[in-house]
This record gives sequence, structure tokens and C-alpha cells, in this order.
Amino acid sequence: MKELIKSWAGESVVISYHESSDTWVFVAIHSTLAGPAHGGCRMRVYDTPEDGLRDAMRLAEGMTYKWAGIGFELGGGKSVLAIPGPLDPSARVDVLRHFGRLLRSLNGTYYTGEDLGTTPEDMAVVAQEAPDYVHGVRTGTEPLDPGPFTAFGVFLGVRACVRHVFGSEDLASRTILVQGLGDVGGPLARRFHDAGATLLVSDTDSSLARRCADELGAHIIDPEQVYDQKCDVYAPCAMGATLNRHTIPRLLACIVAGSANNQLAEPEDAERLYERRILYAPDYIVNAGGAIALPSFGKGHSEEEVWKRVRRIEATVDGILKEARDRDESPVHAARRIVDRVLAAKSRERIASGA
Repeated sequence: MKELIKSWAGESVVISYHESSDTWVFVAIHSTLAGPAHGGCRMRVYDTPEDGLRDAMRLAEGMTYKWAGIGFELGGGKSVLAIPGPLDPSARVDVLRHFGRLLRSLNGTYYTGEDLGTTPEDMAVVAQEAPDYVHGVRTGTEPLDPGPFTAFGVFLGVRACVRHVFGSEDLASRTILVQGLGDVGGPLARRFHDAGATLLVSDTDSSLARRCADELGAHIIDPEQVYDQKCDVYAPCAMGATLNRHTIPRLLACIVAGSANNQLAEPEDAERLYERRILYAPDYIVNAGGAIALPSFGKGHSEEEVWKRVRRIEATVDGILKEARDRDESPVHAARRIVDRVLAAKSRERIASGA
């Protein structure tokens, strides 16, 4: 852990250990340049605690890019609950309350919400200990699910990509593969179905894939065959790093746009996609819908206002794709320039204020 922290460019890391459940808790704060750090709480099993810390750091940096890319004056952070295995309900509550007390002790440096492996109901438990620092609980302990908002943003991003590649945003003539059918992938698949797309679905939970296929008339793709499946759009909505030196040569999609965080295993993967003329929509832009929704509700915006804010993702993606096309480069570079401009402006403001 010491070497990981020494090599990281972020601001700080908070580490706690919950002894009774053998759970490591990591809070990585990448940047507070634009405002307090905001980012979800992830719960999963890792091979080692160091892997959990590395994930928190990687995701926190992605949140800095996300907030800057969509123009929110917030910083990037992420938390990880590295559990040893499935927890019984009582132990899960204990871990969440432990995390809530840690969150409260940070006194507003970091705010959190639902992420992979946690639920809106989990956030209601955390909010019992840190009510001021948890997004996703509208009133009292009533949870708010960010999944549909994230799914809508991805849907809009895919539509912009399809318009860019095929000259029309009509999805009725397109084949779309959704990998991962959880809190975001499920509602996203329904949106594609309602838009008339030919739908392919895949999930490591075969029963979940079957239920989705039966409901939406979709074709099930074996998880091992996802990268070899011909389609117009590949939408990764499960774990990150699915785009790497091994999978990219196999891809038979024209577009990659999904909700998974940190889809590129390494920066060079953006160029690998571009060399193959596969259009990649930067994940931290297209999957920002839930991130937009949670703090917006927390600040008292109406549901109509929140949906309106999420709709802006389409124009942002469209602008990034046009700039990338004009410069003959991967959209990753155009998106990163937006981030760099925002962070540079915030840095100048901080220097000018003497903070």
C-alpha cells in the first residue's frame, strides 16, 4: 500500500479496517481543486487489499475527469469496501455504518453515493451515520436509484455516436450488445428495445440474462463470446478494463459506448480503438447521468430539472466527436482537453485567491 500511495498523483487516501468483518475501507480523494470530492462507494471482493486501494485511486481520478467534463464544480473521489466474501445482512449493516462514521469524520471533504456492489438501500444505512454526506437519499431514509439516470445518459451518448457514424440517430436499424444487465444495463437495454434496436444481451448471471431476453425479445450472447459478436454498438455496463490489448483486436463493433467506469485498461487502448476505426465515447462523459442526478437532487432540483441536466450529455458527446473528427484523433483527446481547461481555470482561481 505504501508504494501505491507514493506513486499516486491524487491528494490523499484514508484507510480504515473493520475487524469483525475483515473488511478494508479505502477513501481516495484525487482532487478538490474544483470543489469537495464526490464519488460512489464500491463494495466487492478483491484478491488483495492493495487491489482495492488501486481500484479506489483509479476510480477517484476518473471522477475528477467526469465532473470537469460535464462542467460540475466538484472534485474527484471514490470509496471502496474491500470485503473478504459475501456478508450476511447483519455484517453488511455493520460495515456500512462503520463506513458512515468514517465518512462523517471527513467533515465534507468527500461525499458518496451508490456504486458497483452497493444499493440505494445501502446508502440509506450509511446516511444513518453521515446524513449530510450521502447522495441518493431524497427524504429521510428514502433511497434514490441513480441507475435509470445513468442509463438515459448512455442512451443519449449512443444516439450521438450512431448519428456521427451512420448519419442518422435512428436505432431501429442497429444491432446493440449490452454487456452487464444490472442497475444500469437493465434499464439501458429497455431503452434500446423501445427504440426498436435489435438487442443482444450478456451477463455472467445466466438467469438474469434469460429474464432480460424473455422480457425484451433479445438474443443472449455467452460472456466469452462478447468481443467476437458482430454488432453496431458494444455497450459495456459491467466491470471496467474490458477494452485492452487482448479484446480490442477481437471487437466486431463500430461503436463502443457504455456505463462501465474506466473501460480502457491502459491509455494506449484509445489509440488501438482509433486505429481500428472503432468510435469510442469516453466513459466518464456518457456514464455521467447518475453522477449528475444525485447531487442535483441533493441541492433541491426537481426531477424535471434533473432529467434536463442529464439530457445535456448528448450535446457534450456530439461536441467531443465533432472536435475529434476535425482533428483526426481519438475522442479521448478531445474530452481530456475539456477536463484540462476546467482544471487549469480552477487552479488559476485558487492561486489568485491565495487559497
